Amino acid sequence: MEIMPVVGLAIVAAVMGIVLKQSKPEVAVLLSITVGAVIFLAVLGKIGSVIDILKQLAGRAQISDIYLATILKIVAIAYIADFGAQICRDAGESAVASKIEFAAKILVLVLAVPIVVAVLEALLKLVP
Repeated sequence: MEIMPVVGLAIVAAVMGIVLKQSKPEVAVLLSITVGAVIFLAVLGKIGSVIDILKQLAGRAQISDIYLATILKIVAIAYIADFGAQICRDAGESAVASKIEFAAKILVLVLAVPIVVAVLEALLKLVP
């Protein structure tokens, strides 16, 4: 099971973070960021294989690469924004975390407009 090392690392980091928060809160935040980055890098290879599979499926379904790229960008924005917001919350900056989430929603909306337009145009072609 590949999740076990990730959970083990997270638990060790959480315990260390609790101990460090009492004496060195700034180090505890750095520990949290570092562990998050290590976990992200550990699963990055898995993300690449999922993207490859999605590209193959999009090719078979004759879906334009532009739409697939846009969807992947939207997913990336969601994950990165969530990661950043959680780090801000860990540091006690909930207001900044909310701003990150708001910015991500706006960026997702901007990226989604061409897809929504394409779907609506396809629907209009079907309706006489």
